[in-house]
Amino acid sequence: MQPDLHLVGVDLAWGLQRPTGIAVLDAGGRLVHVAAVTSDDELVAELDPYVAGPCVVAFDAPILVRNASGNRPAEAALNRDFARFEAGAHPSNTAKPDFRDGSRAQRLAARLGLDVNPRSGRSRRAIEVYPHPATVALFRLGRTLKYKDKKGRDPASMRAELLVLMGLLEGLAAAEPPLLVAGPAWAALRRAAESATRKSELRVVEDQVDAVVCAYVALLSHRAPERLTTYGDDGGSSWEDGYIVTPTLPADLSPRRPGPADGGEDTVAEAVREYALRHPELSRGGALAVDLVTRVLDEAGINYLTVTGRTKSVASFAEKATRTRDGELLYPDPLRDITDQVGVRVVTYVHSDVAAVADLLASQVTVLDDRDMGSETAAEGRFGYASRHLLVELDPARLEQQDLAPLHARVAQIQIRTVLQHAWAEFEHDIRYKGTIPEEHARDFDRRFTLAAGLLELADQEFSTIRERLRGSSQDPTPDRVGHEPDEPSGSGIDARELAAFLAGQYHDAGWSRSDHYAWISGLLRELDITSLDELGEVIRPALAWDLNARMEYRYPPGAVRRLDDALLAVYGERYVRLEGNAHRADLLAQRLERLRPEGEG
Repeated sequence: MQPDLHLVGVDLAWGLQRPTGIAVLDAGGRLVHVAAVTSDDELVAELDPYVAGPCVVAFDAPILVRNASGNRPAEAALNRDFARFEAGAHPSNTAKPDFRDGSRAQRLAARLGLDVNPRSGRSRRAIEVYPHPATVALFRLGRTLKYKDKKGRDPASMRAELLVLMGLLEGLAAAEPPLLVAGPAWAALRRAAESATRKSELRVVEDQVDAVVCAYVALLSHRAPERLTTYGDDGGSSWEDGYIVTPTLPADLSPRRPGPADGGEDTVAEAVREYALRHPELSRGGALAVDLVTRVLDEAGINYLTVTGRTKSVASFAEKATRTRDGELLYPDPLRDITDQVGVRVVTYVHSDVAAVADLLASQVTVLDDRDMGSETAAEGRFGYASRHLLVELDPARLEQQDLAPLHARVAQIQIRTVLQHAWAEFEHDIRYKGTIPEEHARDFDRRFTLAAGLLELADQEFSTIRERLRGSSQDPTPDRVGHEPDEPSGSGIDARELAAFLAGQYHDAGWSRSDHYAWISGLLRELDITSLDELGEVIRPALAWDLNARMEYRYPPGAVRRLDDALLAVYGERYVRLEGNAHRADLLAQRLERLRPEGEG
């Protein structure tokens, strides 16, 4: 990868009265510049900082035109593949005034000093591209998206289609090579698209979005040229007569009938369009779902490695919505049938915690479906993918909370797995998804994946046994038994590692806590002016005689940090609730304090 390389997309306007869109990516696929200009001088000034060094500039406009009439050979060849997807090219010839003295794109390429030979290996070059077939091939569209200004199209339908395209481009963040559009410039474009009420307003956004498509094709030409087809540069024609570079049309892709924007019906296209409109709200819901699950686990004192989440990208939703079996759609009603639009993943340390997390969540949210994929695999006499999948929605009590509004009437999929199961699933998915297994090695790799799954299942069982024996041991543990070293808090106070060892001795039947939680509660101890383990021991001594676990009615043994948290709350009461480090959870602590107080104490 050339770090100083820039991939430039130019959605070149016909004539000098309409805006031209410009987009620039760096070598890693990150959007670094996007703009709209009118004149050639403005365009050159915008591009100068990015084309002085290595670059590929992709023009959405004919560069080379030598035929006197009709289509160029490249256009005829492209139309044979893409016209049925409504993505055919318009004819370019020298009979048209725009091409009588060469093309505008050719003049700009010459002015910028770019080589226009598509076979060129030079570091500074230009290619001709076409966004419509590019989007059809990249996103497996059954027809082009109707965001262009055509007779009979209203601004609302054009805006919806443009937002679908923007969502699809955002989904390429997970592609290889990635397209990373996230940032202030793209956010401004999305806001402009969402608020546009006139076709002229949409046009300015559309030109820049098309330029991003062009820039991504330029990136593919540099990083993955084998995925592109160059129409007009084959045995029957010469690139000097004109060519068009576009992602190769998938052999199994079929056109679909017109969608609602053109007066027809297309369930999948309409679902993707609606999903794109919902996506910003779904993304907010996804973040809330992660926060909710994290708070539930933390409040219950259950140990875990990570809680992460994601909202399915528009591109991923579109791909899944088009899946078929025996010619029938797998998801006839995609918006309802695709249930992992919002996903949360909980990774635990040991297998017994998977059930603990699932049972806890079942008591806090409404579980619509619960599948133990590991048990299903084992029932078939196999080793393989193992994860607990819950399909959930908010419980009635939480439906009253306005801060959770983006999750109202939404379902979320929660995957729960151990760290070893997670490692296997991620590696196996990465290898198979990218299609990097040679056919001659497929069976051998299947056997090896199965063997690895069996070994990891055995390791999970041993880890669970080790932890249970530690919980049942009354010996004073040493720091080595606590696990990996937690981060130490800054400044004076109790070292997080020493605190971990101390708590393991105080609460020998407790589970281990997250390493960062030891550092966090060390900070709370500093706020309480507790700076030594001796002081801490004296402070919590009274609480050791209180059956705090029974008062809290824990269904599963809480971690050591949670045990200390309860003890400090019981001893210090309101003072502990008001600590600066507890500001984010003061309401929850107040509720816990009521449960920790002995009966009759107000």
